[in-house]
Amino acid sequence: MDLTSITAQWAPRMLSVLRIVSALIFMAHGTQKILGFPPSAMNPPLLSMSGIAGLLELVGGALLVIGLFSRPVAFILSGEMAFAYFIAHAPKSFFPALNGGDAAILYCFVFLYIAFAGPGPWSIDAQRSRRTY
Repeated sequence: MDLTSITAQWAPRMLSVLRIVSALIFMAHGTQKILGFPPSAMNPPLLSMSGIAGLLELVGGALLVIGLFSRPVAFILSGEMAFAYFIAHAPKSFFPALNGGDAAILYCFVFLYIAFAGPGPWSIDAQRSRRTY
């Protein structure tokens, strides 16, 4: 088996792995804000900007983990991360390494990629599209 056939076979699967791992890590930000786990000083009111962000992170992250409604959810979460970067991080410094916004930028572009590339084969969306009626 040559490298081209291996990468062709595994590229879609690795897209699923990227989606699942990114969503699990992202979801932890939501559990921290909404459920208080892992414990932190963050405990925003539910209807505040941070509380709504936490709900998006928790629910959107869970949907992405299982791969349900992946494209629209990833697009919304990408926008949330762009918004978070410009509201919370960019005013601190121009440089992402100094303003703490490098994770927000990465999430923004990973989710934007998923919105366009799709969830990969290991997802509920993929299972739903394979059904024949």
